[in-house]
Formats: sequence, C-alpha cells, structure tokens
Amino acid sequence: MVPRHVAVIMDGNGRWAKQRFLPRVAGHQRGVEALREVVKSCRELGIEYLTVFAFSSENWRRPADEVTFLMQLFLKMLEREVSKLHENNIRLKIIGDRSRFDDTLIQRIEQAEQLTAGNAALTLTVAANYGGRWDIMQAMQAMLREHPELSAGFDEAALEPYLSMNYAPEPDLFIRTGGEQRISNFLLWQLAYAELYFTDTLWPAFDRAALDLAIASYQQRERRFGRTSEQLTEGTAGA
Repeated sequence: MVPRHVAVIMDGNGRWAKQRFLPRVAGHQRGVEALREVVKSCRELGIEYLTVFAFSSENWRRPADEVTFLMQLFLKMLEREVSKLHENNIRLKIIGDRSRFDDTLIQRIEQAEQLTAGNAALTLTVAANYGGRWDIMQAMQAMLREHPELSAGFDEAALEPYLSMNYAPEPDLFIRTGGEQRISNFLLWQLAYAELYFTDTLWPAFDRAALDLAIASYQQRERRFGRTSEQLTEGTAGA
C-alpha cells in the first residue's frame, strides 16, 4: 500500500550546485525540476497528498541575494506551473506566514489556490515562510480569538481545525533528502506518528527511483500507533 500523505524536506540544492562548480541558484532551479517529477510520480502512484518544505521561517537568515532569488523563483513557479497543475487535476495549497511576502506574490498565491481549489487527483502543499512552532502558536491564537472561553482549557480536537494543514490527514511518510537527519521545525504537530526516511541523495537528484526506494522502506514498516504487534495481528485476524 502506498502512503496516503508524503511530506518532504527538499534539502541539498546548494551542495548539488557546489559539487558541479555552479552557483547555488542553479541548484534551486534544478530542484524545481525535481519537484515537478516527484509531483508527477505521486499522482501516478495514487498518493493523495504531497507536502514539501520550500522555505522555512529560518531561511530568511540566508544571504540576501539568495533569499531574493528564492522569492523570485517561487513567483515564477506560480506563474508557470499552476496552469499545468490545474490541467492535471492537482490542487495547490500554500501554508506559512505570508506577512513578509510582497503584494504581487500574495496575489499569485491566492489566484493559484482559487484556480485549483476543486481539483482532486492530488493535493500539493508548499510550505513557504513556514515553521512548525509558528503553526501551533498561530493556531492557538486563532482558536482563542474565536473561542475565548477555551482559555481555561482545551483538547487536541479543539485546536486541530486552526492548524495550517487542517484539510489533510497527517503524513504517513516523511522524507528528508541531503543526508541530514532532523525535522527542522517542519510540521511538528502533524509528524507525530509519521514514518521517517532519510537519504543522502541531494534533492536535485531525487527522482522516481529514489521515491520508489522511500516508499518501499515505508511498506516494510509496522505502523503500531502505540499498540503492540500482537494487537495488530489480532485486529487483522478478526477483520
């Protein structure tokens, strides 16, 4: 069985470029091509949700010219790719704090989400200026604005509708490319029970074969969600 929801930290663009004596921006450009291929593969495999970490709230600390390029690349991606996503029945969602984006980028994001809102083959979520801690904090603030009576206490079910990804099931499989083995403030709430997969493959080189390896690893895992193997076996036998 393929995972219903795959989340990815697309790491290694700069190192891929450096290995080829290219500017870092060339790695980011090639990374967009890799994302295009992975989106196509997910749709073919029947994966319902793909969520990728494009730009974290911490990435503003990078060199100013690289940040500027990333914002321009994001805008170009929206202008060039959205019609193709729409043609392939793919819904696009953008999550994160939009307050630091310029008006043109915000407008393009809103237009892209509106155009693709009714599509159902795959939901592609791009996390931009996103952080997991920010997500939880903004959810709490929004919940308490609407329900101040909950300040005395609330449960997970009360908070979840206010999280950025309230429209999607929690990720089944988390993939991080580039050799690092950490979550880096990505979907902290949602990854609680995800299967984690780390690969040394740099994101621009991550292709259908690399995705198949990650899914094969996932398919070998036993997802217990706090239960024992025996309980899972008994549940299957009784079904």
